[in-house]
Order: sequence, then C-alpha cells, then structure tokens
Amino acid sequence: MSEAGNKNPKEAARADAKAAKGAKKEGGKRELNAGTKLGVGERAKDPNYVPRFKKRYNEVIKQDLMKKFGYSNIMQVPRINKIVLNIGAGEGSQDTKKIQAAQNDLTAIAGQKAVITRAKKAISTFKITAGRPVGVKVTLRRDQMYEFMDRLITMALPRVRDFRGVNPKSFDGQGNYAMGLKEHIVFLEIDYDKTETVWGMDIIVNTTAKTDEEAKALLEGFQFPFVK
Repeated sequence: MSEAGNKNPKEAARADAKAAKGAKKEGGKRELNAGTKLGVGERAKDPNYVPRFKKRYNEVIKQDLMKKFGYSNIMQVPRINKIVLNIGAGEGSQDTKKIQAAQNDLTAIAGQKAVITRAKKAISTFKITAGRPVGVKVTLRRDQMYEFMDRLITMALPRVRDFRGVNPKSFDGQGNYAMGLKEHIVFLEIDYDKTETVWGMDIIVNTTAKTDEEAKALLEGFQFPFVK
C-alpha cells in the first residue's frame, strides 16, 4: 500500500494542499526590477547574528563618546534612531512602470519593502494631481539600519565618482544628518547594465543626540567619511 493510502482522507487532502501551495510559491515571480539582483526576503539570517556596526557601537563607540563628552550615565550616550531613504520619482506620475521600478530598486537596496509616496496637492506646472505617485521611501530601524549604514560607508560611497567625502555641515541643529546621492546604482544590489533609469537618492540619519557636535562624533565612530 502506498504512503498516501496509509493516511485518512483529511490528512491526505491537507498534505496535497500544502504541497501545491509550496509549488506555487516556488514557481511565482520574484518582486524585483530588471536592474535589481535580490528579491524581497531572499536573505536568510542566523538567529544569533549581530550586525557588524551594531557590535561596534556597543563595544567601542559608546565608551568613546562617554569619555569625550563626560556622560555620567550610559543611557545619555546618543544613538542612531532610524534611517530614512527616499527616491523622488516625479516621472512616476505619468508612467506607473517607472514608479514601480523605483520601488523595487529601493526595496532591494534597503532590504525592506519601500512604500510609494503620493502628492498631497496638485501642481499644474509639473502636471501633477493630488494623490498621484511622486516617489518612494523606506524607514530602517534596528538591525537593518546598521546593515544599511555598513553597506553605505564600506561599499556604496567608495563607488561614487570623484568621491572626496560627505559634507560635515549637513546637520539640522537637532542632531540629524541628511545627505544625497546622485546615482542609486552605487549600491551593489543594483545591476547598472539592466537599469533603465538612474535615480537620485536622499538619506536622512535620525539620532538621539541633542547637539550637532554629539551627532557628528557618533557618525565619526562609524567611520562616516566627512570632508576634513
């Protein structure tokens, strides 16, 4: 008697349904643009994995900041709260395929699903109506935030043409830092040869620092390449 014959009808039906669902999932298309190298959710992680930059913050940067600023309590030490990535894709208001491509690219870069941003007001000069897609963004926290920071500093920025460092004055007075990239293809997740549109990209680093001096010292601890 076959293995299926040893099961009661309900168990056999449940097993067949599970197998069919798995086959459908494997055969489904990955959600990515022609220029992206990774699909959403393709990275498997060790449960004991700790991002390199998170480990550096806990073991090195905290102690260095406490010595430099004389904090009496380790809870006073500033930390990165979140990183927000944004791609302005105004062309998406006229071509939905382009906004979808930008969303897929940012999702691959961030390792987290990007969301579409829409116009709040109509702007006739740019042929934009309220509610039309104008860009994509994603907010990174915890491990994914540290992983992105690592890839940005060690791999992406060195690939920027004629790179000499980032502006040390781009703080907002409240401990947050903003920078821009002219080409999102500097990230290894994007395949330049298969990318139809090169997007500009904004990166905002939100910290708990109370002053720009503390925020800069925090980012320097991660070896942020400020222009001297």
